[in-house]
Amino acid sequence: MSHKRIPKRKAAIAAGGAVALGAAAFLLPHANASQDGASDAAAAAPRTLKAGDASDLASRLAGLLGDAFAGSYYDGENKQLVVNVVPGDDDHVIARAEKAGAAVREVDNSMTELEAGARTLKSQATIPGTSWAVDPRTNKILVTADSTVTGDKWDRLESTVESLGSGMATIRKSAGAFRTFASGGDAIFSGGARCSLGFNVTAGDGSPAFLTAGHCGVAAEQWSDAQGGQPIATVDQAVFPGAGDFALVTYDDPATVAPSEVDLGDQTLAVSRAAEATVGQEVFRMGSTTGLADGQVLGLNATVNYPEGTVTGLIQTNVCAEPGDSGGSMFTRDGLAVGLTSGGSGDCTSGGETFFQPVTTALEAVGATLGAEGGVGAGGDQAGAGAGAGDAADQGAGDDSGPTGTH
Repeated sequence: MSHKRIPKRKAAIAAGGAVALGAAAFLLPHANASQDGASDAAAAAPRTLKAGDASDLASRLAGLLGDAFAGSYYDGENKQLVVNVVPGDDDHVIARAEKAGAAVREVDNSMTELEAGARTLKSQATIPGTSWAVDPRTNKILVTADSTVTGDKWDRLESTVESLGSGMATIRKSAGAFRTFASGGDAIFSGGARCSLGFNVTAGDGSPAFLTAGHCGVAAEQWSDAQGGQPIATVDQAVFPGAGDFALVTYDDPATVAPSEVDLGDQTLAVSRAAEATVGQEVFRMGSTTGLADGQVLGLNATVNYPEGTVTGLIQTNVCAEPGDSGGSMFTRDGLAVGLTSGGSGDCTSGGETFFQPVTTALEAVGATLGAEGGVGAGGDQAGAGAGAGDAADQGAGDDSGPTGTH
């Protein structure tokens, strides 16, 4: 028997608020926007790039520039990749970056120094309610403390940041408290827990599966598409806390159709492949509680100290999320799968920080493929697809439609 998504209630995406509706309205018409290329006569000038292409260029330059590379970010206004370079003995390093098409900025802090600072924070200030990530736009480590970090804990964090030296890190307070975004209610269910489906994938053995948050995967082994319903999928692998927050959940029915798309409620967005995030990049998140929301990537390789333990290797953003959105998909307007919702602080009324598990890292760890990489899978020719994490966003309370459809 096949298992395919058939949305039942489209209007419920309005629960995501005005921002979500606005994002849904303009997301698809621009999905195939063309890239402006630089002329041959201006080969050394910064190239105009889409965010996905900027991420690929950043990866190449990181290897090309070696120790001189100090991070990069996407300038959305000018549609350029900005690469930080630490001047050194090699006078040609800036010319190499410029020839590759990047805008070059000379900075003081090398990646080696910034990574050393992050290790100091880990050893001296691993405090629940704190996080840190390198911010290439400031060439510093961005340290965030939530509302629970007070008294001696705040003093310890502040003194650790100061010990790194002037110009190495900044510290700021968050109004909310860091937490994972699992909740009881709607979307994909197991007992009293509710999460969101992230992206459909093809497991290493060719069977249909999906990715979601690791803290959902360690909370329960079997998941249903209806509260109190029969299980439709079983956790195969889960990581949380530790080196990520992701889980691979395989569909119990091997004929399940796993379409390569994100369900936006009133329309779908095809997902072609997984991609690395870039600081400054515009991203969208779909979740079963709040529907569609948008924002920017703020930092990469973030360390987050949740009450349950420390998680490393996350993406930091200013996209809002709420309980029940855990595991939900983060993606680009042109259909690249970027992240899985992990946790953060705040909500979609007051805002806040949200952290995401990189999809690329999760796929590599569990041996799964997504989109075109998955080939033809069980139940249809779109297996290894990216179905929306917020498929239940158009369900509504008590609606029995599932994250990937009806049986």
